Amino acid sequence: MTGRLSKASLLKWRKTRGGSSLGVTHCGKTTFYWGERTYAMGIVNISPDSFSGDGLDSVDAAVAQAQRFVAEGVDILDVGGESTRPGSSPISVDEESRRVIPVLERLIGKVKVPLSVDTYKFDVARQALDAGAEMINDIWGLKLEPRLAELAAERGAPIILMSNQRDKPRRNIVSAVIEDLKRSIDLALDSGVPWENIIVDPGIGFGKTLEQNLELARRLDELKVLGRPILLGTSRKSMIGLILDLPPEQRLEGTAATIAIGITKGADMVRLHDVREMIRVCRMSDAIIRGRGS
Repeated sequence: MTGRLSKASLLKWRKTRGGSSLGVTHCGKTTFYWGERTYAMGIVNISPDSFSGDGLDSVDAAVAQAQRFVAEGVDILDVGGESTRPGSSPISVDEESRRVIPVLERLIGKVKVPLSVDTYKFDVARQALDAGAEMINDIWGLKLEPRLAELAAERGAPIILMSNQRDKPRRNIVSAVIEDLKRSIDLALDSGVPWENIIVDPGIGFGKTLEQNLELARRLDELKVLGRPILLGTSRKSMIGLILDLPPEQRLEGTAATIAIGITKGADMVRLHDVREMIRVCRMSDAIIRGRGS
């Protein structure tokens, strides 16, 4: 059993709502062939108080980092303007747009990978798609702004739905995450988002204790019952710092361990700060797990 939902009932739900295969996801001119390899998402933070210490303070710096990530082999760029660290204060739509939109506008035509916007605000997401973004990354999984699903459906944009427990901590974390993501998927589908345009994220670090984050990483494969590709975001996260007693900029090896294990547990895409090094981890892990050559 998974909380109130049995595996059998989830499989029946998946068959009714989507299907048995992950299929492919079209994002602009890029197609993600789920299961063939692990895709890399590069993080571009235009936020002065980013938890990871990589916040950028200018459009030029953000564009330069994005171009470096593309040169290092990233598959998609995730551009965000608001810090998601615990205890951070939300910023206004105007301020977030002021940070994000000029970066997106500069990157269009300069990079050949698709752009994702990391926001839970409808107006920011709308402006970002207008500026050329082709994916929405919602850390609240439509709980704060259900209209994001309608926007994604209207624009044909894939959407990442995260399970976030900051509003309501839960004890049985794996069951809670699966149920939470199922509700988010249902909201997206009911708003017209195609099954193949939905990606799920367990939300490592978002309202979960250290023990819960470790349990989620250990049991990540149980999310496969939802039938959607899994995005794993462990890069430089606090659970690594707590285990290794290291600041964000020294969590490279810890991040590598979580990514390698995550791939063995079914991660389809990983969200990265240290792109060059972690893509090497992905390639080696894929060669072992998926049977790909170097």
